[in-house]
Amino acid sequence: MNQYKYLVWAGVAALIILSIFLLAKTNQVINTATTANTISFSGEGKVLAKPDVVVVSLSIVTEAITSNAAQHDNSQKSKAETEFLKGQGIEDKDIKTTGYNIYPRYNYPRNGNPEIRGYQVNQTLEFKIRDLDTVSGILDGIVSAGVNQVNRLSFKIDDLDALKAEARGKAIENAKIKANELQKQLGIRFGKIVNFYESSSGEFPPPIFFEIKQAAGELSGGGPTLPPGENEVVINATLTYQIR
Repeated sequence: MNQYKYLVWAGVAALIILSIFLLAKTNQVINTATTANTISFSGEGKVLAKPDVVVVSLSIVTEAITSNAAQHDNSQKSKAETEFLKGQGIEDKDIKTTGYNIYPRYNYPRNGNPEIRGYQVNQTLEFKIRDLDTVSGILDGIVSAGVNQVNRLSFKIDDLDALKAEARGKAIENAKIKANELQKQLGIRFGKIVNFYESSSGEFPPPIFFEIKQAAGELSGGGPTLPPGENEVVINATLTYQIR
């Protein structure tokens, strides 16, 4: 009797396991069919906009016999630059230090070991100019105030999210138009969208580089003229449809 019950329970367990296996296999076949019978379309969306922010990177380089003296001199110049920028309407949130380095400077005698002859401090600041009409005057002013080098200047768009959303909408619409055209040409119907992918690209204006060998020497006298041009935001979108 006990042996009979054991055989019954074993048979029930085997049926349950077989049912689970068949259900999983069926689901796998359905999913495979769903993903296999698909087609993808790519679309591109472009938006052109004028830059509304200028990002400037500059360096303050000082040298002295001792490290403390070089740092003190650099700190004074940095404060003067910061005060000048604030006086031009640039807020604290738009001014930041992006690098600070101290280097020993060596003499190399013909016979003997290198000797430290002093120290160099290099502080890099980055700031944003939100009023593009003041760019030329600010560049002229920071050099006159003691900046050794303007590393680069870039025209940018402060809020890219809105432009990306607009470009994304154009890219999706472009992909949908291609899908609708192919449906008509082939006489087939597409189901729901099962996958979406996007990437961004585009040619942004390259940064402008300056070299200043003498402070207040090469950019003084009115400052440079810098046309901002336009920036291009490009989104590529890919839509994947089911084929009914």
